[in-house]
Amino acid sequence: MDIVGIAAVIVALTLVVLAAFLIPAVIEIRKTASALRDFVTGTGSELKPLLRDLQSTLADLKAITGEASTRTDDVKCFMEALGDAGRNLRTINGVVGSVSGVLASSSMWLTGARVAGKFILERISRKGGK
Repeated sequence: MDIVGIAAVIVALTLVVLAAFLIPAVIEIRKTASALRDFVTGTGSELKPLLRDLQSTLADLKAITGEASTRTDDVKCFMEALGDAGRNLRTINGVVGSVSGVLASSSMWLTGARVAGKFILERISRKGGK
């Protein structure tokens, strides 16, 4: 056998060994591709109802936020009315405080006038009764 014959035998043996190792690898790749195809198909069939539910949930959420945005004007109006009521209560409190101060001071004047009147009447009655 010459060198070309030996090289041909070595190449043939190398190809046989390579084929022996490649065949199980190709089989595993085929199994993996099949499992991947089944997984993607199953995931797709499970995702379709989930995406439909998600779209309906988003539509409901959009309706709720639209309704809430219309109610913010009502809440704003209510808060303004509540602020006005607070200001009015503060004003009424100030007026009541002023009136009570006036009443308290006039009450003191009336009490003083009564005491002075009694004192004067007693003095007059003592002088007249002398």
